Amino acid sequence: MTPYAELQVTSNFSFLRGASHPDELVAQAAALGLAAIAITDRNTLAGVVRAHVAAREAGVRLVVGARLDFTCGSSVLCFPQDRAAYGRLSRLLTLGKRRAPKGECRLARDDLYDHGEGQIVVALPPARADLSLVSNPAFARRLEELARHFGGRCYLAAQHLYRGDDARRIAQLARLGARLGAPLIATGDVHAHTPGRRPLQDVLTCIREGCTIAEAGLRLAANAERHLKSGAEMARLFAGHADAVARTIEIAGRCGFSLDELAYEYPDEIVPEGHTPQSWLVALTRAGARERYPGGVPPKVRAQLDHEFGLIDKLGYAPYFLTVHDIVRFARARGILCQGRGSAANSAVCYCLRITAVDPDKSEILFERFVSAERGEPPDIDVDFEHQRREEVIQYIYAKYGRDRAALAATTITYRGRSAIRDVGKALGLSLDTVGALAGTLAGRYGGDAFCDADLRGIGLDPKAPGLRRAVRLARALIGFPRHLSQHVGGFVISRGPLSELVPIANAAMPERTVIEWNKDDLDALGLLKVDVLGLGMLTCLRKAFALIARHHGRALDLATVPAEDAATYDMLCAADSIGVFQVESRAQMSMLPRLKPRTFYDLVIEVAIVRPGPIQGDMVHPYLRRRRGEEPVDYPSPELERVLGRTLGVPLFQEQAMRIAVVAAGFSPGEADALRRAMAAWRRPGMIDGFHDKLVEGMVANGYARGFAERCFRQILGFGEYGFPESHAASFALLAYVSAWLKRHYPAAFTCALLNSQPMGFYAPAQLVRDAREHGVEVRAADVNASDWDCALEADGESGMALRLGFRQVKGLKQAGIGRLVANRGAGYARVDDLARRAGLSPATLARLARADAFRSLGLDRRQAAWAVRGVDTAPLPLFERFLNSFLICTALFLLGDRSRRTYVPKKSLRRP
Repeated sequence: MTPYAELQVTSNFSFLRGASHPDELVAQAAALGLAAIAITDRNTLAGVVRAHVAAREAGVRLVVGARLDFTCGSSVLCFPQDRAAYGRLSRLLTLGKRRAPKGECRLARDDLYDHGEGQIVVALPPARADLSLVSNPAFARRLEELARHFGGRCYLAAQHLYRGDDARRIAQLARLGARLGAPLIATGDVHAHTPGRRPLQDVLTCIREGCTIAEAGLRLAANAERHLKSGAEMARLFAGHADAVARTIEIAGRCGFSLDELAYEYPDEIVPEGHTPQSWLVALTRAGARERYPGGVPPKVRAQLDHEFGLIDKLGYAPYFLTVHDIVRFARARGILCQGRGSAANSAVCYCLRITAVDPDKSEILFERFVSAERGEPPDIDVDFEHQRREEVIQYIYAKYGRDRAALAATTITYRGRSAIRDVGKALGLSLDTVGALAGTLAGRYGGDAFCDADLRGIGLDPKAPGLRRAVRLARALIGFPRHLSQHVGGFVISRGPLSELVPIANAAMPERTVIEWNKDDLDALGLLKVDVLGLGMLTCLRKAFALIARHHGRALDLATVPAEDAATYDMLCAADSIGVFQVESRAQMSMLPRLKPRTFYDLVIEVAIVRPGPIQGDMVHPYLRRRRGEEPVDYPSPELERVLGRTLGVPLFQEQAMRIAVVAAGFSPGEADALRRAMAAWRRPGMIDGFHDKLVEGMVANGYARGFAERCFRQILGFGEYGFPESHAASFALLAYVSAWLKRHYPAAFTCALLNSQPMGFYAPAQLVRDAREHGVEVRAADVNASDWDCALEADGESGMALRLGFRQVKGLKQAGIGRLVANRGAGYARVDDLARRAGLSPATLARLARADAFRSLGLDRRQAAWAVRGVDTAPLPLFERFLNSFLICTALFLLGDRSRRTYVPKKSLRRP
């Protein structure tokens, strides 16, 4: 077998160019017995982490690199030899991306020279097979310059792609490289892992170029040869140039850098002098525990804290918790309501630091789901902030750490069924009607199985038609391909040193936003910190409701002090009276509430989690309800499973329970259980859980469980592949659900007012919320020019306590600036429409909208009378005032210009009476 390393590989992270995933390319390299493979996407490292993970699993050597396309039209492959050189390559890509709009990179050759230390570069010849280009003086000069600058670290690439003159071209390139000091290496210019991806490659080219296959012409590759080849095949193609094949092994050997060397360093400015991160974390947590438990920390919580401290110290994660605590501390100091959720709710440390509000003394937490010594991954804390004030938190992070140390994580936007069939159909020249009909059948579907014959027949198409079959086949292959990178909703990566030395940073589409090239899964794979700074509308609503209650009722409340286990609140929920209540206001939840009848907080946790595709698909809902009503016996096959499933009556409803079943009943290791969790979390990629079937079922059978029971457990766990909740996530959301329900029950006017002032959010339109408030005895007063502000407000009402005054934000088409003038100039009130128009400076269109909203009632005008009144208002300036203003402006201009040699001219005509 001829040793060979493929060093020119384009994956599908060179968007709309590569026709294979990085892991497919790595797997094929392993199957072909290649010594190494490099992923060299164009001006990006976006796909290199996926290749790294796949190479580690397949036992293939990965050479980290990138293809650099310069503004002058030339290109090189760049391979860092060590960690420092990788940092320079990442900084180079950051430089090119930060000086260009989103999705672009502008690099000059001088930029490469400035960052070239420790890099191996491979010059790429002109792409066309025209021999005159090989001896092109401009190309020769660029190659000579590269060779002079990089010395023995410069090479010249050649490809054999069956273009008819490959042998002569390779020979000329070899002579040119030998003359200029750039030895020849063999590459395949790989764009796919197998030749079978050629049709998809052509479709991607058409999508990129905005043309159809019939129009593409020479923009398509001439053949299917740009695929991975074995060392023996490359040696045959480069007969007479065996040294060009051997040099690929030489380069791979010189490039010793691995992504495993990217040791993450946490920010350290959050630790005061005299403390280590661990000691400061312990001190803050102990102080927080005393505040949380003024009567003494419960033994269960004290033991949990000691356990967590030990694991956090062992893994060195104290700076991570301190970083999140600092962000939460800032938010609370600014009066911004926030709440940690997700796996963070599994931590007693997070509760004592006030990152989360779920009391560990009242829940069965599984800290190892959050932090695991075996996984060796950093924890992932999601913190929700008020959606209207999240920007303040984001700007605090940027200001504290700087844009060179903090950036948002990326989100990889991939093709789904509808987008895939749309782009493929257009590329193949299908009619717009056909493409639209195909796309319309795939709403909400993600997998390739969405294209079934029955669906095609249902819209009047023949699934056996060759053109349609080709489109469906290519669309299936395209599903899951990355389309472009976008910014994560709020995942921040923060580092001690320059972040650009870890990963390239690019501009986002949104101004003042920067995004790294790696997404959440990439960060997890490399153990890099990410803090999710997310926005949640209900938190905005709750904070505003608490403020209204404090102002009008004199009662101070927050998430932790709302009275727990209120019977009246549960009575309201059992009656499905939940419009506006967080998480349980949908029609499906309203249908479940009277059947489940929540009477405790944990019942509400189950309520939040059970109306999800996972429990429904896994046939967990009805067994749980039957057992809850006493219609079905509650049995447990073993004491171990009773401890796992006791709180849910023997039915697994949460991801944590599935993990525990795998460990205690099937013999999974904690790491294998976490892999099962990842499969359950990948609900948009169905089928991942199927790979655990044999291990789970056979493991349970080996441990004495009946095969039928084991199969039933797996089917229930399989349901989580269609999206299920972790218990910790459900507990965090259940707390917000309870608090919002309590406010609706005891302070309906304040709650509705806060809901209206927090729009847009929730399931219901403002009119539905207002109607619901009236049904709960709240007096709702219409928007009025003499009483309303922009926001809704509460007004004293002698009978029912407080009335709800609607604000002008509820009137469609009004602008806040104009209403601000109306309120600011109101004084003792407006008596006439013309008086209001002139004092507030409102336009005729704004006056008409106020009339249609019946906002002139306090002026004694109904909607019809107001409409006529505003039509009679002349908002134009008075002629005398307008003429005097013109004269004044002319005089002022002449004076400021310094023209004092002439008398100031004031037109007499302008001073006459009209």
